[in-house]
Amino acid sequence: MATQAASSSARTRVSARIAGINPSATLAVDAKAKALKAEGRPVIGFGAGQPDFPTPDYVVEAAAAAVRDRANHGYTAAAGLPELREAIAAKTLRDSGYAVEASQTLVTNGGKQAVYSAFATLVDPGDEVLLLAPYWTTYPESITLAGGVPVQVTADESTGYLVTVEQLEAARTERTKVLLFNSPSNPTGSVYSRAQVEEIGRWAYEHGIWVITDEIYEHLVYDGVKAESLPVVVPEMADRTLVLNGVAKTYSMTGWRVGWIVGPQDVIKAASSYQSHLCGNVANVSQRAALAAVAGPLDIVAEMRASFDVRRKKIVSLLSAIPGVDCPTPEGAFYAYPSVKALLGKEIRGEKPADTVALADLILREAEVAVVPGEAFGTPGYFRFSYALAEADLVEGVNRVAALLSEAK
Repeated sequence: MATQAASSSARTRVSARIAGINPSATLAVDAKAKALKAEGRPVIGFGAGQPDFPTPDYVVEAAAAAVRDRANHGYTAAAGLPELREAIAAKTLRDSGYAVEASQTLVTNGGKQAVYSAFATLVDPGDEVLLLAPYWTTYPESITLAGGVPVQVTADESTGYLVTVEQLEAARTERTKVLLFNSPSNPTGSVYSRAQVEEIGRWAYEHGIWVITDEIYEHLVYDGVKAESLPVVVPEMADRTLVLNGVAKTYSMTGWRVGWIVGPQDVIKAASSYQSHLCGNVANVSQRAALAAVAGPLDIVAEMRASFDVRRKKIVSLLSAIPGVDCPTPEGAFYAYPSVKALLGKEIRGEKPADTVALADLILREAEVAVVPGEAFGTPGYFRFSYALAEADLVEGVNRVAALLSEAK
């Protein structure tokens, strides 16, 4: 008995798989900012990637009606409400020119589940996934949880954070199975041109590589830029591409938790089987709300984009005026990703932050502004600023950061 007890106590309480997960840095920064605000401190947060607009009224009303409909009170199909899957297929054709059937769609609990389920469905232990960096914090954790091996391919501000086919080819091995593609990008706001998407797609096709492309920011593009969908630009890749999307950013519905995957029928069928055990159906009320969103007009999206555009120009102007800060102009999403490498190691209020984690902590303590350090996105030496906040707060927050960083010596 004693031996058995000793053996049991020697085991870890948490599995190595779960213990190895890093918590979401963006949500952690946002939580810390909110906690300080609750203490009465005037913290301005640039952390969370969440639109500051309300969910459109017609979407809310659809949800309210759904609550009263008993048809939504029980289990429904794990892959999603048939009406929503049809609407997602129609929306995909309308917005990107990609013609798919409803059976090629899977409704998920938000975009994060779409990301993880895509990797879980495609990746076997040891398979390598090319991960474009800077990357969204959830990508590498989802790859690792699925048993895959993330292989980072990094671009910096000198190329507008856009990787080349030459870089991808240099990182490719016989174990490479998937390329994770994200355009418009979180955290950089970079957008790949049609020519670049075509070159990358044809490279993937030539080498038999799958592409998981995250298009959650497809409608948030500026300066006449268009977000190109890879299986549309390279039709040959349709049979080896999973498109991820959702209502969170486009319709300001982050809390409703509805995302989806579009892809080949056999893969979607497999992912649906997985979801039937993982969670069953997505909440029916949220699905009804998402149906109203994707089947409805894009007017509200245009209004939000116009507002984000004003803030985008303002934040780039303000950040670029700070000595030691290099801020490329983002073409999509609602993030600025400036380099602050020139400020590291310099003395600011008696401290010499050696990395952007330490510098972000100093900014939070001394300027009461929350930003996310580049370490969270695989590229130390940068900050991510979300400009999805009121313009007055944006200006005040960046001015505080500028005042503090101007003391660097």
